[in-house]
Amino acid sequence: MRAYVVNKWDHPSQLKLVDDAPEPQAAGDEIVVDVYSSALNYFDILQAQGKYQIKPPFPFTLGAEFAGKVAKGSPIPKGCPYKPGDRVFGQAQGCFADKVAVKWQLHVNRLPDNLTFDQGAGLQITWPTSYEALVGRAELKPGEFILINAAAGGVGIVAVQLAKALGATVIAAAGSQSKLDICKTYGGADYTVNYTEKDWQKQVLQITSGKGVDVVYDPVGRIAESLKCIAFKGRAIVVGFAAGEIEKLPLNIVLLKNISVIGIHWGLYASKEPSRISTVWEELLRLFASGRIKPIIYDKILSLNEVTVGLDALERRQTWGKVVVHVKDEEQRTVAKL
Repeated sequence: MRAYVVNKWDHPSQLKLVDDAPEPQAAGDEIVVDVYSSALNYFDILQAQGKYQIKPPFPFTLGAEFAGKVAKGSPIPKGCPYKPGDRVFGQAQGCFADKVAVKWQLHVNRLPDNLTFDQGAGLQITWPTSYEALVGRAELKPGEFILINAAAGGVGIVAVQLAKALGATVIAAAGSQSKLDICKTYGGADYTVNYTEKDWQKQVLQITSGKGVDVVYDPVGRIAESLKCIAFKGRAIVVGFAAGEIEKLPLNIVLLKNISVIGIHWGLYASKEPSRISTVWEELLRLFASGRIKPIIYDKILSLNEVTVGLDALERRQTWGKVVVHVKDEEQRTVAKL
């Protein structure tokens, strides 16, 4: 099968798509899925170089999110509700490939009928991360102000939509006018600010009548500068460090403003609080079915042989929303070779 196989730590630009990778074999509580679409994540870039906390043994296939169908001939473990042909989405190591083996209990969900495979490919990581960050960790309330940094990115645009659905007033922050326009057009942000401008925090304070925001959502490493416009007893959510460096915070500001600095590591819930996963997905799938939220996909959908192009654009901050790889068409059929 086709796959991006990692045999040594290297920048993903050095990866090549091979067409003779062995098909994955399901074991234990795994099922095999035919991948129709997959999605890019910033950590794919780090993982290829050995800079991510999850380091699979060599050789391994890159990619972590997929949408597709349970493969014909896939084993169906006892208790598994899925059958061959079912439309599903989820998370597993090895999604930049034609097939992937995935644990069905915590990492697979049924794809809603109103979503395409391309729309479903990027749901499994960004959506529950943002939902739990806003609801479970920051306890965002209707009427509160929230500042969302890197708001046009994969998790950022999701947070904008969810915060609006939760009744908050959203201030979207990004580094260019084109990305700010995306936050308004696709995310529905109430206000936008460009955080590359000098004293941008003053704009936030003006919007909030001098009070500051109740919540800061940050996936890039801009918490410290955002503390200049956070309210008394505000909550700052550390989502990630996409800017590349782990941030150091001035704890005197945390003390003086009575601020709570909160972390969210959704991947840890599978081992630490698995019961929360189904609760989060029940609410998210309800919101998707209602049409109140929807996946936002970057306007250039890639083919499987363009994965490295997409990762390069992601690394250069040239994308917005979720970057999706269209692996194959639903109508495509495999023709036996003579």
